[in-house]
Amino acid sequence: MGAASDGAEIVRLSKEHAELKPVADAVNGLARARAEMTDLEAMAADPDMAEMAAEELEALKARLPDLEREVALLLAPRDADENASAVLEVRAGTGGDEAALFAGDLFRMYSRYASTRGWRVEVDSISEGDAGGYKEIIATVTGDGVFGRLKFESGVHRVQRVPVTEAGGRIHTSAATVAVLPEVEDVEIEIHDKDIRIDTFRASGSGGQHVNKTDSAVRITHLPTGIVTTSSEKSQHVNRDKAMKALRIRLYDQQRQAKDAARSDARKSQVGSGDRSERIRTYNFPQGRVTDHRIGLTLHSLPQVLEGELDPLLNALIAEDQAARLADLEAEFG
Repeated sequence: MGAASDGAEIVRLSKEHAELKPVADAVNGLARARAEMTDLEAMAADPDMAEMAAEELEALKARLPDLEREVALLLAPRDADENASAVLEVRAGTGGDEAALFAGDLFRMYSRYASTRGWRVEVDSISEGDAGGYKEIIATVTGDGVFGRLKFESGVHRVQRVPVTEAGGRIHTSAATVAVLPEVEDVEIEIHDKDIRIDTFRASGSGGQHVNKTDSAVRITHLPTGIVTTSSEKSQHVNRDKAMKALRIRLYDQQRQAKDAARSDARKSQVGSGDRSERIRTYNFPQGRVTDHRIGLTLHSLPQVLEGELDPLLNALIAEDQAARLADLEAEFG
């Protein structure tokens, strides 16, 4: 890094250094432990040192498997987008107004979690529900390691509770869908002009002088996949660039989902399957519990989870995925 003068190159090298340093530290720590074990075994052969060496040797042998596991996890194939920022999409599903309210609860939960980690949340588009919450909200979450922490949130989230509009006190079941897409810089996705249709339209406004009087909003349709992206800023040029960027992100994510699903089928694990239609979690208000169905984890801390305390869930999901990756590695190399 000291030899680099270009700003972009320094940033790239800094990120690479941050990724490699934990691996180097773990490998060096394991090497030191193994060297220490060799020294202790030699000391154990000395009658004067045998007793002390035996105690230290026993403690080191107990610690060595954890060090080896740490190195193995760090060396296992990693998600290339682990450290990327992400696009977070939350949409109301079945359940009408209650689903929109729940979508609002979920977005608030993710926003609070992002705040605890120092991430920035910027809303890109929003469609509010008639009784509150959101029919749809899309935001960019910027920070280090966002996608690596949130990628397992994609799927159907189900809520069981008594709606505020329910006079009889009956429990209703509603749902919202969450999608987390990596926001990768310079995504190498080839898009041919013949495969897209670009339409312009007049963006809606709040009335008066704020109404957009020109067709500056842009809608891009990718004909082979049917993916549609839009942007409705004041500048048509900016809108085209933003819509194309969004299209590249979604096409890239489509490729990711196919790879994740294939990997999941191969190892029969639901975590990281990329299946956005899968019911992954239930939030049960009467019992105050949250259950993640992929790993069978139930937490009786629903209020805390909705306030953004997601680490107990996310850490368990990440640990499950790491265990599966280790199993893949052991199966491949024995």
